[in-house]
Amino acid sequence: MGTALARAAQWTAAGSGTGTLEITPLNESLLNQIIKFVEDFSSRHPQEAAFVFREPLEWETQLSSSVFGEDYEINDETAQSKAKDKDGKPLLLLTGSTLRVRSFDQLSRLLEVAVEKKLKEVQACLEANRDPIVKILGPAYGTVEGEDRSMLHLLDKVKRDDDTETEMKIKIFVFLHQLDLQLLNSALKQISQHVRLNPAAIDNEVNLLKNFSGKGEDTVLKSLQYTSDYVFFNGCRAPPWRQVHGEVCYLVIKPHDTGPLYITCSTAGVFLNGGQQEGKDDIDYERKSDVYKDIVTLLREKSPRFVENMAKQEYTFFKEPTYEKKYQHMEVVDSKVSGQSENLNDFTKKNECEKVKSSAARKYTIEKKKIGSSIKLKSTGLLTARRPKYFRDETVRKDTGVERKSSTVSLKFKKKAISSESVKIQSSSKRTTPDMFEDESSSETEEDEEQPVCLQERSTDLPPEYWGIQKLAKYLKGGNATATVIALCSMRDFNLAQDTCQMAIRDLECLEVLINLLETEEIRCHIGSLRILKEISRNSMIRHAISDLGGLQIMVKILDSPSQDLRCLAAETIANVAKFKEARKTVRQHGGIKRLVRLLECTSVGSTSPTTYQVKDTEMARCGALALWSCSKSTRNKEAIRAAGGIPLLARWLRCSHVDILTPVAGTLQECASEPSYRLAIRMEGMIQYLVKNLSSESEELQMHCANAIFKCGEDKETRDLVRQHGGLQPLSALLSNSENKELLAAVTGAIWKCAISGENVSKFQEYKAVETLVELLPDQPEEILVNIVGALGECCQETANRSVIRRCGGIPPLVKLLSGTNQALLVNVTKTVGACATEPESMIIIDRLDGVRLLWSLLKNPNPDVQASAAWAICPCIENAKDSGEMVRSFVGGLELIINLLKSKNKEVLTSVCAAITNIAKDEENLAVITDHGVVSLLSKLANTKNDKLRRHLAEAISHCCKWGSNRLTFGENKAVAPLVRYLKSSDPSVHRATAQALYHLSEDPNNCITMHESGVVKLLLVMVGSTDETLQEAAAGCIANIRRLALATEKAKYG
Repeated sequence: MGTALARAAQWTAAGSGTGTLEITPLNESLLNQIIKFVEDFSSRHPQEAAFVFREPLEWETQLSSSVFGEDYEINDETAQSKAKDKDGKPLLLLTGSTLRVRSFDQLSRLLEVAVEKKLKEVQACLEANRDPIVKILGPAYGTVEGEDRSMLHLLDKVKRDDDTETEMKIKIFVFLHQLDLQLLNSALKQISQHVRLNPAAIDNEVNLLKNFSGKGEDTVLKSLQYTSDYVFFNGCRAPPWRQVHGEVCYLVIKPHDTGPLYITCSTAGVFLNGGQQEGKDDIDYERKSDVYKDIVTLLREKSPRFVENMAKQEYTFFKEPTYEKKYQHMEVVDSKVSGQSENLNDFTKKNECEKVKSSAARKYTIEKKKIGSSIKLKSTGLLTARRPKYFRDETVRKDTGVERKSSTVSLKFKKKAISSESVKIQSSSKRTTPDMFEDESSSETEEDEEQPVCLQERSTDLPPEYWGIQKLAKYLKGGNATATVIALCSMRDFNLAQDTCQMAIRDLECLEVLINLLETEEIRCHIGSLRILKEISRNSMIRHAISDLGGLQIMVKILDSPSQDLRCLAAETIANVAKFKEARKTVRQHGGIKRLVRLLECTSVGSTSPTTYQVKDTEMARCGALALWSCSKSTRNKEAIRAAGGIPLLARWLRCSHVDILTPVAGTLQECASEPSYRLAIRMEGMIQYLVKNLSSESEELQMHCANAIFKCGEDKETRDLVRQHGGLQPLSALLSNSENKELLAAVTGAIWKCAISGENVSKFQEYKAVETLVELLPDQPEEILVNIVGALGECCQETANRSVIRRCGGIPPLVKLLSGTNQALLVNVTKTVGACATEPESMIIIDRLDGVRLLWSLLKNPNPDVQASAAWAICPCIENAKDSGEMVRSFVGGLELIINLLKSKNKEVLTSVCAAITNIAKDEENLAVITDHGVVSLLSKLANTKNDKLRRHLAEAISHCCKWGSNRLTFGENKAVAPLVRYLKSSDPSVHRATAQALYHLSEDPNNCITMHESGVVKLLLVMVGSTDETLQEAAAGCIANIRRLALATEKAKYG
């Protein structure tokens, strides 16, 4: 078990102390296998279960003494087992929160009483006892690296001593060793499903990085080299005894901003090792970091300088167009009335304006660069180490007359060039970056990708606020600490949410000054600057400008400040700026995620009467949660939050009652819940209970985030059950009445949809009248909400009573109307719902009257396979329950040919649904004749070799019904469809057996098919099924055997007379 924990389990990178088991699907699988092993140990090995451990397994438990039963002596917070060892010590002892267990029997009993907490208990036990075998059996049995010869030594000892205790230990060791192998095999099976690196890919990446490494400040790395030049025949450089662990090679990389990085490249990924061992030629192979998918990803996390220099190199490497090309295409957009059409005169003026502004933009950029580069830095009392480039005193201004003149010219130019329209500059050729350098994925919307580079609208007559800020800008740049602080305070008196004030701050270069102030040693300047940046960073353009000027990197460093006020302001500003992809990436690459997670560490969670210090702690956690919420829209950042230990901290804060911190916490969780690892963690950390509780909050925003989290987590059955058990279905049903708030309604209907997948939940929704409310909401809703409403109705329709409710409430007409829409997700859901309603004859009459079947049939032309499959499934009950289904199907011109052509699809679900539809179509003799002419027999025969049981069942049913026309039986035999059908009888699905037996029975009426079946060994398989309790299967199997027997008798009679 120690080997599996060391090699297969996924541990967090321990910054200090020992790591913890990460909450991942792989670890959950391993823990469940260990639980099953321990639970079954007492019944399977009763003697070994009574064995007393060498040392007790000790860990901090979440169980209280009250959970233990009559076999335990309970006293307040203490509990001990009545079972004792030979020295009179209890085999289980609970003292406070510390639990000590000394036998497998007690471990098994403990898991029985732990109930839903058993997973957490096993996790805590293994984290506290990294090599449990040592405590169970002693140090001689411990897990060792390399060749393990302990088993041979133990066998020798048994031969010498003939000791019963040693023999018992050997048995237990063997059992644990078998568990170890089982865990390793299970982990290997799961890990092997992921994409793996190979020597060639690693070598290509190393060679690529070498091209950009070497001496010089602009290179991405100082050096990069293999630790060994010897290459084995398989391309690996790792020694053979390490290759068995999947390791390929070892690298020593020297970045510009950190010490040497010792890296192991393996088939599972790339990670840091311990480097060269002192006094030895060997490497410390132990993993010292998380596993990354490639070398570049690891370097991006470990070296900010690598990221900066790689960005510079990309222009050269990818041969990008020159800087001026970025201004080739410019579009004038009327900022007052968007969406208006332009006449010819407007278009001509626009082109002229483009030429002027394109030239002006380039000139302005060049002028600005000259000014910035000519400003000299001079130390004053404000700065000791480095002075911001925009701080200059009177002496400097006298000596830089040229610069001042240039600045004046630039300002005059801006007043002339900018009209009442804004200019949007678009790059004529966007830079594309390969996946290895651009691995930001994600849940980001198109809006997140936009990076507006435009000049704000401004007329020549500027309001007084503009000139007021211009006056303050002079003092802001003066270089005197006191004057700067007063200027910052005065600037805050303006309404910084106004476009005019924001435009003034940007145009007068105050933004650069504000960011430079963050690097001074004056805390008052830090606070004043951050307060202003926090307000103005709500503007999209200013957010991008702050990022471009390097403001985020400075704010991330401020998160380490001892001042709580500074950390709060920096986090809130980061929350505003990190609204687009590049900003989120910058925060992560400079270590911002770990620092933001640390802001959540607080002891005042749930405190009824917090002290002043605890109130500040809570405020700091709120600001950190806001920033994490903004950053969590990126998949890579979600992973970084989890790796930094953010999940348990978010779970703690979810228990508090303060809405202002609950909102960003719930917002972060609902963003992250799109990842399977987070959904698992939310369930295991007990967060569902508090998400349900906050559905009853007075804050609609908090309700929305909690409902969204349940919506995303509802993919898992365990979560759906927890929502029901904690009473979450009633508040969800009640929130449907708030139809004015569309965002809340979308989240609530989504949560109801996913919860309704479980039949037990559908009964509860029926009790709360949720189906009636959902039907009432169908008219006049946005498509996003309709997808969820119809999805929920589709799941509720699995209950017969709810289908009647939908019909009585008038829900079928709006559902049929939605069949003519274009939203693919909505079409999938509405076809499923209409198909479910069609199982009722009364509803089918309404659907047919509204021409719903024709609309369903037309959806078979939709290019989306999901829509095709859903439409075909819906057609099945329509044909079954229509009054004159045969005539109805023939009335659709080209309809039969369309559905037969879908048998050429590559999608398994489409093929399965079409086979089911053909089964119903073939019940009408005329329709069967038509589809036979369209080649249905040959197309069905081509599918016969499938291994998909669901497709097998419906394919066999379709073949069975198609055999009833003409010479179709003979044709199926000629197309070699008979022998594959015999193999279907070996399936484990009883429904496949029944359908196949019926198909074989009809096919066996042709003599040649009987011969093929007999040669394929069908008789032996059918004889077993003759004894089945399923009468249909019995009759079909017996009939097929009878046909084969009759042919054999006829052959014998003809042969021997």
